[in-house]
Amino acid sequence: MHRKILVVIIKPSKYDDDGYVIRHLRGVLPSNTLACLSSLTLDVAQRKLLGSDTQLEVELWDDTVQKIPVASIIRKQKLPQRRVVVALAGVQTNQFPRAADLAKKFRAGGLQVLLGGFHVSGALALSPGVTPEIQELLDMGVTVVKGEVEDTWGEVLRDADADCLQPIYDFLDRKPDLRHKPIPVVNGKYLKKFIASNFGTIDCSRGCPFNCSFCSIINVQGRKMRVRDAETMIHALRENHRKQKIHFYFFTDDNFARNTNWRAIFHGLTKLREEENIPIQFMIQVDTQSHKIPDFIPLAARAGCSQVFIGMESINPQNLKAAGKHQNNAEDYKNLIAAWHEAKIITHAAYIFGFPFDASDSLREDVRRLQDELRVDLASFFMLTPIPGSKDHAQMVARGEETHPDLNEYDSFHETIRHPNFAPGELLASYREAWKNFYSFGHMKDVLSRAHPKNYWNLLLDFLWYKNSALVEGGHPMLSGFFRLKPRKDRRAGYAVESPLPHFFRRTREIAQALRGLLLLLLEMEELWLQTRIRSEPEKRLRLEIEALRKQLKRNLRSAELQLAHIRTRLHFPEIRVPSRLSLAFRNFSFSMSKRLIYSRRDLKLFWRRSFRAKTLFARPHKVAFHLLKDLQLFLIFIRDMVRT
Repeated sequence: MHRKILVVIIKPSKYDDDGYVIRHLRGVLPSNTLACLSSLTLDVAQRKLLGSDTQLEVELWDDTVQKIPVASIIRKQKLPQRRVVVALAGVQTNQFPRAADLAKKFRAGGLQVLLGGFHVSGALALSPGVTPEIQELLDMGVTVVKGEVEDTWGEVLRDADADCLQPIYDFLDRKPDLRHKPIPVVNGKYLKKFIASNFGTIDCSRGCPFNCSFCSIINVQGRKMRVRDAETMIHALRENHRKQKIHFYFFTDDNFARNTNWRAIFHGLTKLREEENIPIQFMIQVDTQSHKIPDFIPLAARAGCSQVFIGMESINPQNLKAAGKHQNNAEDYKNLIAAWHEAKIITHAAYIFGFPFDASDSLREDVRRLQDELRVDLASFFMLTPIPGSKDHAQMVARGEETHPDLNEYDSFHETIRHPNFAPGELLASYREAWKNFYSFGHMKDVLSRAHPKNYWNLLLDFLWYKNSALVEGGHPMLSGFFRLKPRKDRRAGYAVESPLPHFFRRTREIAQALRGLLLLLLEMEELWLQTRIRSEPEKRLRLEIEALRKQLKRNLRSAELQLAHIRTRLHFPEIRVPSRLSLAFRNFSFSMSKRLIYSRRDLKLFWRRSFRAKTLFARPHKVAFHLLKDLQLFLIFIRDMVRT
């Protein structure tokens, strides 16, 4: 009789400050950990490592965009000849409390539970013994996995099949050779939960040769680079496009510039683009010395790189030295950014607040320099966090310093350290001010105005995503999505479950506030688009003809004169349509074809503001209807153009 083993792989989310799971209707960044473990499980099944009479199945759940059906998963264990194994995967420190709560529920239902990821691997790598939060899981029968499992996943599943899982699997010193390991599997059904369903992730390499004190990667994945085979990877990308039309990727390597296979990968991607007409695009993470690697940037651009995430961390050389980031040369940052811009690639800087030599004024000046001197396109701000597995955390423990007790706040946007230059709350205030200043309307306009046309919509969409996350929802873009979900019962252990009616009214207010914030943000993005959008040559010519007539006549133009401007433009661009006088008269009714009609919605905004203040909305219904129609028309054109990208 055939037996069935169901491996349920779950990527946990984290809790917000009120104890609710952070989950969104649509996410932005899919989990590469789910893709990796899915491919490994399918590989175990195909090779029949559990025996020919065992059928191995896999389910994927992402807590950030899906409600985890705990009771339903537990019930599946009761089916005849069925064993269910739950793997809580890729658990970071800030996700550990949520993962622990899920583990307790599954263990209470009698399931075998595995838990792995950077928190347990990092904490066990640098701690002299088992830390209390991990010991609590061990006491309830949860198995923790330390290290990577490419070489050992079959062993773990065999033990699960025999119901003899070990308390701790230590694979930290068994770093797998990734060259011919299964490529992370793209799951089309899973990707439908994200804004872009053509978006895949692959880790092309692991490890990092540098020695940054705040980083746990070097103590979990090591300082020796291990890489995937370029030919195998290119074959997988070709198949992903053929079967599921996936053509945009985030290569999740912590430092792609140190991937020893980068040249072969870029050549393979270039062939996909130029010889097979597959429009591959990707974004990568690199260090600040990447522009000095011969051919790296031009080959990246030719291969389809559209955005680069740079570990800049700080402009202050003293901070860089204190963090052990000796590879960074702040004086060379301008050349770094310019080199990527020359290749028409969007630059995205990672910047950390809370280094020893930071102060409120210096951080404010750093952000100004990022904007005005370095001209970085995008920035992600983080607060220095002593993550277990990092040298910073190990040194704090060795010195006997008190560490922040709530692991849920180890997410880089909560204060988890006491800084001598900041009173409690001041570092957080500086951090929030940085988001507000960098993503101000004026700076976003500057970035879009100087951006290469091919990057325009990518930048504007990133501005929408980042500003919605950081300034509307109050979270970090890397952990956010669109439209927050907050199920009443999905709450952190120790927090009271709210009664249905109060929860309904509170959520109604929160949703109304969030929708209002999103609408205002969309209108801001519409205005940004109107002021910076790429003009066609006929439009530019028409603009000049209208301005010339206006200066000549020294007044707003009438319908016949506007029609004349179109006719003059048609002499240079025969394809331009000459509108009728009636349509021009309608357009001329309120806006007089002013430059603000074409390049801004200031007139609309001014009308609504005056009407609401003077309470004249119902006194002039014809004007209200006209302005509403024009506002809706502009908004729909903006949404249409945005969706087309």
